Amino acid sequence: MERITISINEDLAVAFDRLIAQRGYKNRSEAVRDLVRNHLETELAQENNEGYCVANISYVFNHHERDLAERLTVLQHDHHDLTVATMHAHLDHDNCLESVILRGSTAAVRAFADAMKAERGVRHGQLNLVAVDFSSGHDHQHGYVPRGKARTHIHMRPKT
Repeated sequence: MERITISINEDLAVAFDRLIAQRGYKNRSEAVRDLVRNHLETELAQENNEGYCVANISYVFNHHERDLAERLTVLQHDHHDLTVATMHAHLDHDNCLESVILRGSTAAVRAFADAMKAERGVRHGQLNLVAVDFSSGHDHQHGYVPRGKARTHIHMRPKT
């Protein structure tokens, strides 16, 4: 671990300490690491449309909107190679929140998320994307695997 020292004015330090307490950090170092990691990830995700990612798109929609729930479901099925899981929550009698976990090429995930957010009636759409190093072909075992039946699977490690 590398040690760095920074200087900030008192008002900023007080505000930062208040944020640390609100978020439950044990110390300033943990909070700074998260801020730096978050900033680097945001920059990496915005400038790079290559490679692979894991992502979450969340959005709110009115389920009474004409055929919207069906259109969203069809979009997810059309992109089953990107869609890992979907969680659906009822906010009130009209509005629902959905959160879709995605993984795949960054360009494909962005295009899919843009299509979801562009559906008429979708509100508050937000994509959270994390660039990953993607590797496959591992033949080591996780848990019980019958003799001679090693599974090939994917490993994804966040880049930051």
